Amino acid sequence: MASRHQLDLFGSDEPELFDQDAPPVYYQGDPDRVRTRLHKLIAEARAADSLPWDADSVRLYRKIVPQMVLWLPQEEGAQLCFEFEEEMRRLAAA
Repeated sequence: MASRHQLDLFGSDEPELFDQDAPPVYYQGDPDRVRTRLHKLIAEARAADSLPWDADSVRLYRKIVPQMVLWLPQEEGAQLCFEFEEEMRRLAAA
């Protein structure tokens, strides 16, 4: 393994993958993109008479929707999460 001070053979200025001194990088979600995606999912569910997705997609959406709403203002996120879950309950009962 090359030392930190040894030149990279490919001339890369990229930091090492597991560099302990590198500052952490946090993802910052775009509220407009999140909002658009959630409205699309909810609209798709509302338009359906039965689940419009396969079982894997349903599991994925049920897991990520509560995480996606964290990028939105709290009240808006809670409302969109509620609307999504209401549609999921309606479709499961169909």
